[in-house]
Amino acid sequence: MADYTYVDRPGRPAAFWGLLALGAFFLLAAFAAFLDFEHHGHIVSGMDNQIVWGVPHVFAVFLIVAASGVLNVASIGTVFGKLPYKPHAPLSGLLALALLAGGLAVVAADLGRPDRLIVAMTHFNFKSIFAINMLFYSGFFAIVAAYLVTLMERSLKPYARPLGFLAFFWRLALTTATGSIFGFLVARSAYGSAIMAPMFIIYSFAYGLAIFLVAQAAMAAWSGGRPDAATLARMKNLLAVFVGAALYFTAVMHLTSLYFAKQAAYERFILLDGGVHTLMFWLGQVGVGGVLPLVLLLAPGSCGRRVVVASLLVVLGGLAQMWVTIIGGQAWPLEIFPGYRVSSSFQDGVINPYAPTLGEFALGFGGFALAFVITLIAVRVLRFQPQGAAAGAGSED
Repeated sequence: MADYTYVDRPGRPAAFWGLLALGAFFLLAAFAAFLDFEHHGHIVSGMDNQIVWGVPHVFAVFLIVAASGVLNVASIGTVFGKLPYKPHAPLSGLLALALLAGGLAVVAADLGRPDRLIVAMTHFNFKSIFAINMLFYSGFFAIVAAYLVTLMERSLKPYARPLGFLAFFWRLALTTATGSIFGFLVARSAYGSAIMAPMFIIYSFAYGLAIFLVAQAAMAAWSGGRPDAATLARMKNLLAVFVGAALYFTAVMHLTSLYFAKQAAYERFILLDGGVHTLMFWLGQVGVGGVLPLVLLLAPGSCGRRVVVASLLVVLGGLAQMWVTIIGGQAWPLEIFPGYRVSSSFQDGVINPYAPTLGEFALGFGGFALAFVITLIAVRVLRFQPQGAAAGAGSED
């Protein structure tokens, strides 16, 4: 088996401080939005008692789902023994921790009172999927951190494989639990489906690999290196498979809903009459996040910049998908009395409007900024750049 090492490629100091300042700017904006929410309450946001999960939750759930999926690169190398992926496993683990930290930070800041998390951490209701997710998130941090140490420390290499297996199954359980947040909400016409859990798993694969490819390209540009063409081609094809599978699961979910008469009105709302939600679905999730990336990934020729562009489009499409799922699903009225039309002065039975505020976007981008700053500092301080025969070779065990 070919060997490889990790080397210091610090890049340009001015670029590091400039990028750090950019990340700090978005973090400060997110902190200002948090203080505004904490002082005035959520009345200053576009959220209300009809749409209780807004733009911050779109970003938070996307980051959490992507955190699980980005670890796929490490799993392919460690669990499935694919040598070309092994040198990239440490960066995969780092991104997983950073993205989860960013996603959970958005959730905590959106609470207005983050100290309320102490209650969630000390009093567990195991009938609540949210309480179960708290355990999965904490366990993910601990397992992936230990896994990352075994990947970076040569003397601990024998422990990398068993921890890799544990991390692999744990992240599948984590994404299943995240998808089940929506799958268990039977009162919402958009949710209450067993397909939510496996669909979120394949979404995580696509979003996580897309973020990894962008991060890898950024590291190469920063340090003056170049990703190996053979490994990049492998990841490009894998991303195309994940994007195609995500489109397939999306089609199955909507076709299944259309089969049931009680879901027809909601499906018409999302697919035809939903305004911004319909636009987000067709243009954002399907077009920008699915069809266009597939065209770029499967087109013949050089795949360097096209892979990065396609990956960025997958990320944008993922945010659109989360908008459709989270906000579009809440915009459709609750079916409190099935078979009856409900109307009152309290907006019962009507489409719920939602207009996000700048502060909500600031919180969401703050989650990305936190993940970015964590990754930037870690790559600057530690060794994440592989070098050697296996770092880019196409050989396998």
